[in-house]
Amino acid sequence: MDTILCTCSIKSRLLIPSLQMFVSESCSWHVYDEDMARITNFDSPFALPAELQFSFTKEIEIFYTGGKHICSSDLASFAEYVRKNWDKDEFFGYQFLNGLNPMMIQRCSKLPKNFPVTEEVVKGLLGKSTLEAEIKKGNIFLCDYKMLDGVRGNVVNGEQQFLTAPLVLLHLDHHGLMLPIAIQLGQTPGPENPIFLPTDSKHDWLLAKICVRAAEYCVQEVDFHLLRTHVLAEVFTLATLRCLPSIHPLYKLLIPHTRYTLHINIMARNLLITEEGVFVRLLRRGTSSLTYSSLCLPENISERGLEDVPNYYYRDDGIQLWNIIYRYVTGVLQHYYTSDEHVQKDTELQSWIREIFTNGFLGRSNTGIPESFQRMEDLLKFVTMVIFTVSAQHAALNNGQFDFGGWMPNYPTALRKPPPKEKGQTTMDTILETLPNVSTTVNSMAILKVLSINSTDHYPLGCFPEELFDEEVPCRCIKDFQEWLKLLSGRIEERNKTLKHPYTYLNPKNVDNSVTL
Repeated sequence: MDTILCTCSIKSRLLIPSLQMFVSESCSWHVYDEDMARITNFDSPFALPAELQFSFTKEIEIFYTGGKHICSSDLASFAEYVRKNWDKDEFFGYQFLNGLNPMMIQRCSKLPKNFPVTEEVVKGLLGKSTLEAEIKKGNIFLCDYKMLDGVRGNVVNGEQQFLTAPLVLLHLDHHGLMLPIAIQLGQTPGPENPIFLPTDSKHDWLLAKICVRAAEYCVQEVDFHLLRTHVLAEVFTLATLRCLPSIHPLYKLLIPHTRYTLHINIMARNLLITEEGVFVRLLRRGTSSLTYSSLCLPENISERGLEDVPNYYYRDDGIQLWNIIYRYVTGVLQHYYTSDEHVQKDTELQSWIREIFTNGFLGRSNTGIPESFQRMEDLLKFVTMVIFTVSAQHAALNNGQFDFGGWMPNYPTALRKPPPKEKGQTTMDTILETLPNVSTTVNSMAILKVLSINSTDHYPLGCFPEELFDEEVPCRCIKDFQEWLKLLSGRIEERNKTLKHPYTYLNPKNVDNSVTL
């Protein structure tokens, strides 16, 4: 844990004339798509000033790692465990809580009208209980991929790819296991959209789960990972650089959490996103449904009814990190703002939140994002959300990509065949013909590997490369922050010793200060 408690030896470079001049003269918002958050106006990372670009070390490591793993046939580490267990219902359900996307699952108090699961359909799957009884007990959960409804897959190497928009019903059994009990692969029920069950043939049930995992890939990578961490991190970074002078306390607090963000996002747009591809269509849909409460972990957990679900380590570790960040933010900012009036009268602060509201959330008041700060508590909550989003949330959604996706059938990028329209027709050959081909698989695995590793010059949460504050109070707050992170790391490591699947992604040692990959 020494890295988290590192003592920063580089004195503050707050007023970097070249960077300040660059921001004031050249850095502006650009419309990539009318229905999406605004981005930086630079289309090449090398147009950025040196202070905002990757280090030479990081750039070399990214391209070396990618090339190495494209050429390598040995792409399995933790993925070896996934390879052996990916087809098991227990592991399928586990991933909704502690896998790459712990954000979809929600407690089901009433079945959607377009998901006609009846008592007869799930008879025998709930032991001696009934569906109605289990719903009342709070043991039934739902994952709804409706944002994929009607979205057509890309054409890859001349071959049409397919997407599904599944509904997944899960049951929390008396052992504390989250198990799937019904899957419908489309949003419109009917004879050609059957409800698949664990009691169906082995191949029918396996293909249904594969279709869900392919849907999971799209929603996770575009909505939760790209939009809700990378895109928002760029918004926060641009607003910070444009609106806050480097002597501003919020600038000093946030600038370590913007490192490399513009560079990696420009690279991602240039290499991975096409203007009329699936990614952009889904980004539009994701942006339209984005809310402030969904970005604030305590509220998000409450809204999804997951406060008391057992074995939900993302929630347990995430809430502790949220609270630690909040205490740190509160300690620093209350040193500078001693009343609501001070917050209200800070024109630079108000300009900062106004740019985020306008350019990041497109001026939509129904998102719940504040247009201005009137109270100290509103400022503290929002800044906590910003730091949590670009550090902890990004780590949770990014760092396990190769762990869970290194074995492709568990995380297919798309499907080469449309979803089955009837039961009893699927064979192993059908499944193999549906999964991505070898070329797509190898390239996808190499990308996931690159996105899952830390470069040698990364900074864990709380380890700041520069001494930005001189005053005693904020300096003490930083030391306290580092100590709280160290204690949390120790608790997580002790807990993990008792787990079949250790959850490591929110251990502060594994959380970067910023979105760097």
